[in-house]
Amino acid sequence: MDSELRELYQDVILDHNKNPRNVGTLEHADHHANGNNPLCGDKVRITIEMEADRIRDIQFAGVGCAISTASASMMTEVVKGKTVAEIDALVDKVHRLLTIEGEDPAFSDAEESLAALTGVREFPMRVKCATLPWHTLKAALHGGEEVNTEDEG
Repeated sequence: MDSELRELYQDVILDHNKNPRNVGTLEHADHHANGNNPLCGDKVRITIEMEADRIRDIQFAGVGCAISTASASMMTEVVKGKTVAEIDALVDKVHRLLTIEGEDPAFSDAEESLAALTGVREFPMRVKCATLPWHTLKAALHGGEEVNTEDEG
């Protein structure tokens, strides 16, 4: 990754960490789950309001490092309006981006900010920080209540 692109990605992550989007807990959530990364103490709660098979609204709350917070913020921006099947495919794409060297999946224009997470795979201890909100989202959509990164790959 060239230094200009790396700097752009760092700016995106810093912005989402300092100004996280969709923070809070939805009062009338249809789905929810809690995620925990015991290695670093990151905790996230995802609440979702669905409209048929699509996410109408989503918020996250919790405590976490800059990577965890930025990942959750970016995630909540891109999943609104998507179907469960579209989100399952996106979660798999983000997981591959974060864990497989050389895996640079194509994102749509609306998902382009997620490419900023590419640099995280250079720091293996941070991969679980970045994937925590995504695993928690998937659990919330499929009836899971708790996610622990010690159980996730």
